[in-house]
Amino acid sequence: MDRDSRGCRFGDEESARAVKENGAATVAKGRMGRPEEAAAVVAFLASEQSTYVVGANIDVDGGTNQI
Repeated sequence: MDRDSRGCRFGDEESARAVKENGAATVAKGRMGRPEEAAAVVAFLASEQSTYVVGANIDVDGGTNQI
């Protein structure tokens, strides 16, 4: 079986676009996050500026957890 429930073939551009659009529709910001946005949080946590951050869960999810 090489098709999903919508009849799209796995691995084709149409399927990839559909997955991205569906994912973006579930995010409050209305788009998928960019790698540099997650990297900025990692860089902050690795920096001296985060010395007072202890035991926190930081969601880099575009507001998905707020929906």
